[in-house]
Amino acid sequence: MKKNNETLKLLLERGSCRVFTDKKIPASVINNILEAGLRAPTGGNLQPYSVIKIEKTSSKAKLAKLCGQSFMAKAPTHLIFCMDFHRLKRWAALEKAPFSADSSLRSFWIAFQDTVICAQNMCVAADSMGLGSVYIGPIFNNISAVRKMCRLPKGVIPVVSLVLGYPLRKPPIRARLSRNIVAHNEVYRNISDGELLKAFDEKYKNAKTEINAKNLKTITEVCKNVNGDKFANKCLSEIEARKYINRAQLYFGLHYRADKMLAANPKFLKMLKAAGLVCFSRVKK
Repeated sequence: MKKNNETLKLLLERGSCRVFTDKKIPASVINNILEAGLRAPTGGNLQPYSVIKIEKTSSKAKLAKLCGQSFMAKAPTHLIFCMDFHRLKRWAALEKAPFSADSSLRSFWIAFQDTVICAQNMCVAADSMGLGSVYIGPIFNNISAVRKMCRLPKGVIPVVSLVLGYPLRKPPIRARLSRNIVAHNEVYRNISDGELLKAFDEKYKNAKTEINAKNLKTITEVCKNVNGDKFANKCLSEIEARKYINRAQLYFGLHYRADKMLAANPKFLKMLKAAGLVCFSRVKK
């Protein structure tokens, strides 16, 4: 794999950083990162996003508590990326133009993409300037609290946060699925079960989680809630036969619990609606 291109080398060797020095990031560096994000591709050149910079100690501590990630309190800078229909709606009103982006699923889809693309531009820019970074997804779990903390008006919805700082040590590079599994030519290639299992085993080094009463109780409950008693029995039989909990069972049965993911849907829809995004509940007949 060629790494003589500095940008390519940076992307291929990147790892998420969660341990930072106490060194503050200069304003000039942050400004360069922000400018790089503003040059990201955006549908119709509308830039339907805003970025909230967080550097106050009290605010970082609050975010760390909300997201359940203690290291966040010690990082110098947080950038919270938000979809922003508020700014576009105001512009449309001032110019006497019709507006429905905050009620349109298509507009949501584009705005969400644009927001994440902007974030990734800033992530690469930060890494290129010697910073470490890590994305924080649980920002979305706390839409209401983040909106209140950052005084976000209706139509501004937090999507993800990027934590920045100078790394205390070089972050580890985690294994990924290979391009033979992820990339397809012309049409989707449905790989065999054996190839699929081998790919994930290689990625996670065939990781195993211990069997204990707590884990078994939880995974049984999740299986029953999502797929019923019959599937729960199959899952438990598989665990008993292998004598360990595999990585897929860990992720979907214990860590990112499949039942809680489903149960949270009404909560998230309610938070989005309260934030001014009604495309999931408004259908014109």
